[in-house]
Amino acid sequence: MNNDLKIVVVDHPLLQHKMSLLREKQTPVAMFRKLIREISLLLCYEVTRDLPLTTYAIETPVAPMDAPTLAGKKVCFVSILRAGNGLLDGMIDLIPGARVGHVGLYRDAETLQAVEYYYKVPQDIGERLTIVVDPMLATANSAVAAVQRLKDGGAKNMKFLSLLAAPEGVRAFNKAHPDVPLYTGALDSHLNEHGYIVPGLGDAGDRIFGTK
Repeated sequence: MNNDLKIVVVDHPLLQHKMSLLREKQTPVAMFRKLIREISLLLCYEVTRDLPLTTYAIETPVAPMDAPTLAGKKVCFVSILRAGNGLLDGMIDLIPGARVGHVGLYRDAETLQAVEYYYKVPQDIGERLTIVVDPMLATANSAVAAVQRLKDGGAKNMKFLSLLAAPEGVRAFNKAHPDVPLYTGALDSHLNEHGYIVPGLGDAGDRIFGTK
């Protein structure tokens, strides 16, 4: 099933348990935010698994050693506004020195196409691993547009991270950006006629910010 899709589904038991709690419509805003923070930390752990390492000399209480440490410039997280901001706290907990950028996009209700209204990223983004975050990869129109905007702005090494993805969105993203790996907490069944992921969790932004 979906063997044509290029995406990494993080299937850790703790993450899947928390995802189930997140999906429940009765979950209140405060708990939803807490779960998002915990899940985003677990997802960040997986998406950064292949970060390069170097060593430096330290002394433990017992002996000197060459200790492993991250090599190169810090990672840059780029949030697709507004819902992407919900993933940042947990990721920054894990990598507190990360740089953060933002791409403001909204989805036109009729065309479902992405419209840009804000863009701010580090000037040296081309020298950093850039992890683009958005809770839902549904139609992928926003994701495709954001990644293209980042490429146009100089980003060269990117990954995309979502809580949930739909097969339609994965196919569209794979076609537009085959060079950008996808990571998600769950690959759901399909999109409904309104462009929402099924079974999904509803509108992530509204549930994070309590606006509906």
